Order: sequence, then structure tokens, then C-alpha cells
Amino acid sequence: MLEEKNDNLSLKDTEIDGKTVNELQETIQSEASVITESEISDAVAEENTVNPVSETVISNENGTDEKQNVIDAIAETNAEESEDETLKERHDIPMLDYDALPMETLVSELKNLVTNEKVMSIKEHVEEIRKAFLAKYNHLIEEKREEFNQENQDPNEEFQYHSPLKSKFDQYYTIYKDNKNVHFKSLQSNLKSNLEIRLAIVEELKELINPQANIKDTLNHFNELRERWKNAGAIPKDKYNHVWNNYHFHVENFYDYLHLDREARDIDFKYNLEQKQKIVARVEELLKEADINKAFRELQDLHRIWKEDIGPVSREHRDEIWNQFSELTKKMHDKREVLFENLRGTELENLEKKKEIIAKIEVLATEKVNAHSQWLAQIEKVEALRTEFFSAGKVPADVNEATWATFKTAVRNFNSFKNSFYKDIKKDQNDNLNKKIALVKKAKELQESVDFASTTPIMKQIQEDWKKIGHVPRKYSDKIWNEFREACNHYFDKLKEHKSVENVDEVEAFDKKKAYLETLREFQLTGDHKTDLDGIKLHIETWKNFGKVPFPRRHIEGKFNKILDALFEKLSLSKKDTEMMRFSNRMENLSESNDTRKIDNEKIFLMRKIEEVQNEIFQLENNIQFFTNTKNAKKENSIVLEVRKNIAIHKESLDVWKEKLRQLRNLNIE
Repeated sequence: MLEEKNDNLSLKDTEIDGKTVNELQETIQSEASVITESEISDAVAEENTVNPVSETVISNENGTDEKQNVIDAIAETNAEESEDETLKERHDIPMLDYDALPMETLVSELKNLVTNEKVMSIKEHVEEIRKAFLAKYNHLIEEKREEFNQENQDPNEEFQYHSPLKSKFDQYYTIYKDNKNVHFKSLQSNLKSNLEIRLAIVEELKELINPQANIKDTLNHFNELRERWKNAGAIPKDKYNHVWNNYHFHVENFYDYLHLDREARDIDFKYNLEQKQKIVARVEELLKEADINKAFRELQDLHRIWKEDIGPVSREHRDEIWNQFSELTKKMHDKREVLFENLRGTELENLEKKKEIIAKIEVLATEKVNAHSQWLAQIEKVEALRTEFFSAGKVPADVNEATWATFKTAVRNFNSFKNSFYKDIKKDQNDNLNKKIALVKKAKELQESVDFASTTPIMKQIQEDWKKIGHVPRKYSDKIWNEFREACNHYFDKLKEHKSVENVDEVEAFDKKKAYLETLREFQLTGDHKTDLDGIKLHIETWKNFGKVPFPRRHIEGKFNKILDALFEKLSLSKKDTEMMRFSNRMENLSESNDTRKIDNEKIFLMRKIEEVQNEIFQLENNIQFFTNTKNAKKENSIVLEVRKNIAIHKESLDVWKEKLRQLRNLNIE
């Protein structure tokens, strides 16, 4: 149910018979002063009268308790605003649904209020902001503590969490409290003295009833007391209604008991009655006002004018006019209660929404998933539900705390359920951490190595092994990755510098090999097998001694191999010897290039060829076995002879393939 604090409409422009409330108030005070200051003569004593009572007492006797409660509530609000004028401005500041706002917006709203508004006019707003912010912040702290406990096993390490947002909130809230304290000190210093002044005025009013006194002097004194009363200032709110009722009681006594000029008194009574009738008429109009909160705020202001600014009416109209006003007040209150009931209906709808959201979170707290990616999806669902919960709007005040507690419990249960999964994989993450620590140590040991040929493959393998290792605890993830990356980068930067130096030698080797190709093309065989073979081997050795060439210019090696192939064709070598020499030269080039991928591919190729030839031989031998089991086995025909010839060829080929594989495996690959 909304409270009066939600009213944000000013009453300054409200009109009664073309006059604003403020103008009406000034007119009442000025005209009443003129009437009572007229000289009065021929006073006639009124006898056999009874003591009048204040309008509040009359209402209590003639009205219902409920009506009186409404009047008392308005009186209490007016008393509070009378004590501190700045409180009236709180109705001009919108009361937002702070529970639905995120913490960042709450801090921004607090800053805006503290910076731009008067301190007491924002009291209720600030407290609502504080309650909403701390509820969300404490919930956040609980989650962060659970995450900390999940990731840290060290009992000596204490949980700590710093929120810059909380620091900003504390900063603005401290400013608000300091401003409020300064305001209170200034206010309280005057309230007590003002109260004493007003009580003294009441005492002087009592003494005015003196039949022996000069009527003109008495009237002047009365008007002087009224003026002093008007300027006396604010008093404590808990004394407000009592002091005002006391004052009005004795003002009425002055009119009823003092020997006044009847005509002047009747004129005064009539004027006061007309002003109160205008207020009654205005309240009747307010009952038709669509903005009920605005109308009720004006009603409160009219009650203040009725009580503070308008004097008494004649005894015959006193009860009647007050009962009209209080009855209309009750009707306005009833309309406001209907509005509150409608708002309560909305709050009940919001409550059902929040219950549904809580139920969904409770279901998610029981759905077991077994992968990190799936848990991320679950966490995203809960975050969306949390946002929806905070945006659902207000719920009835009597169930607000219970609803919030149920929500926190549901989220906490989900987090506990989630944490149980991550606790299970924590051991794996610690194992992964130990593996990565070992790789970091190895990388640091090798980062200064200058044996690039042997160290580079190891460093590359370390990097591959790192990629295969899973997650480590988040606490150590960045630190260990930075150490590993720094060690690897240090080594490969040195390797890059080394290669830039090697490139100069490789270009020089290319130029030498390019010139040597012309010499090799002019080489002629002598016809002597040994001499020619030694000459070819010398050319191969000379070529190797030139060294490596730049990678983009490796095509020159192909040209050299073509010349060698032509020379080998001219030599009277066996096919096996020729093939093996060619293969040995090509493999040595691969070995020098340190191209492990090509070497591995060559091994696979040779192993497949060996398997293929072995299968061919096995098939041919099966065929021979078939023919030897026939009746004419002693007499082999041409088909059998051809098969045997093929077997011999395949076996010779198999020997070559095996020899190639043996040489390849014996290569000294750097």
C-alpha cells in the first residue's frame, strides 16, 4: 500500500474561489485582523454559558472512531511538516520502485538526491535506497564468499572483497548523514524556545478574560497575542496538536466569555464561517479529482489552514461545519483506500510473479549437468531470472522480507549445487596446474639455450603439450600463462635473431651452388667405373659442404639431383646400387633441412610399399603352391616360370625398400 510519501504534487497552485491556498491564507489573516481591531463598545456580558470544547473533541464525541483516526492521521502529518518546513518538499520528489533498480542506478539516484535536494525532504527516499542497495550488496557478498571458499583451500587466507560501487554509496550516504546532523542541530536549537513562547502566549490568553479590564485595551492585547502567535515559529511535532488545541480553546473562550460587541463578533464569526464553507466546497470538488494523491495532499493543507489560520465560528454553526468537513475528509480517505486496495492488487500480482521466478530457480538448483559449458548456460538462466525478479515490482510490505529471504535461499541453493560440481573438478584443475608448472620450469631452463637445432623441437613440443592440458584454478591461470609465454617468447626471439644471421650464410651458399651447377654440367665420365663413381661422390660431398640455401630457393637442390640422375644412368651400376645412391642423397638433403614432417611422410610411404610388396609375394607364392599340387607338378609350364620370375623381381624390390627404410631410420636427424 502506498504511503503519503509517494505524493509528489505541489499544493501552491490550488485555488479556492479563484484564490490559491497561500492567497487565501493571507486574506484570512489580514481581514480577520481588520475586523477584530475595530473599536467595540456597549459590550454586553453573556451569562449562563458552558465551556466550549475544541473541534477535535467535538469530532471525537459525534463521529466514529474511524473518522477520528483519519483526522488524527492528517493532524500528525501536519504536525511533522510544521516542525520542519522542508518536509513538505518530499512530496515533490518521485518515490521510485528502488527494489527494481540495479545497484549502479541506486548509487546514481542517491548522489542526485544528496547533491540537489534538501536533506529532510529526501529522508524517506534515502532510506528506501539504502535498504534496496544493502539487500543487493549483501546478496552479492554471499555469492563472492561462496566462490572464494570454492577456490581456496588455505584456512589461513581470509575472504576479502572490495567494491568501488559500495565505496561510492558509503561516500554519498555519509554526506547525507552529516547534512542531516547539521540540519537537526540548527532545528532543535529553535524548537524549544518557540514552544516556550507559544505556551506563554496561551497563558496570556487565559488572563484576557477579565470583566474589570477596559474592552479596547483587551482587544488590542488580543490582536497583539495573535500576531505574536503567528510569528512564533515551529515547535516540536509531538507538542503541535496539544498546543494548537489549547490555543484555539482559549481563543474560543475569548469570543464566548468576553463581553464583546455582539455585532463585531457576529461579523467575525460570519467571516470565519464563510472561509470554512469555502474550504468545505473545495473539498467537495476535490472528491471529483482524478489524481487522488494530489487531492489528499491539498486536503491536508486545507486542514492546516482550517486549524491555524481561520478563527472560530458561532456556537450554533460550530458542530455543523466541522462535521461537514470531517465527513468529506472521511470520504476522501475512503477513495484513497480504494486506490491503495487497487495498488495492493498489483502488488499481489507482483508477488505471484516473484514466486514463479523463485520456483524456476529452485528447479535449476536440482537439474544436474556434467559439463562446464552446460553450467555456464545454467548460470546465465539464473542471472536472467534474478534480473526479472528485481524488475517485477513491489510486493505487499508484510511479505516483502519473507519473499526476499526465499529468493536468497533459492539462489544460494543453486550456487551450492553448482559449487559441488566445480569441487569435483577442482582436483583435475590442480593436477593440470602441476603439469603446467612443470612445463614452465622446463621452458625457463631452455630459454637461454643456443643449441637451436636440438632445443627448437623440444620447445615446440612443450607448446603442444601445454595446449593439451585442461583448465587450472582461475586464481593461478593468468600468472602461470604469463610466465610460460614469457619463457617461450624469450627463446623464439633469440631463435629469430639467430636465423637472421644464418640467412646471410644461406644466400652465400646459394650463390656458390648456382655457380657450381655450371661446373657439374660440364663433368664427363671417363668410362672407368671406379674413377667415375669417385668423381660423382666428390661432387656430392662438395655440394653438401656449401651448406643450406634459403628456403624459397630450395629448387636448386632439384636441379642438382637431375644432373646426378643423368650421371648415374651412364654408370654401369646395378639398379639397386643406383637407386640407393639416389635415395641416400635425397635423404641427406631432408636431414639437413630438418624437415621432420617430410621425413615422417617418407617413412610412412616406405612402410606401406614394403607391406604392399610383401602381400604381392605372398599372393604369388600361393599361386605357385596351387600349381605344385596338380598332377603335372613335375613339369612346370611357362605360367609357373613367369610367376617365379615375378617373385624374384618383387623380392629384389623388397630388399631395396627395406634398405631405404633402414637408412632412413639411421639418419641423424637434428
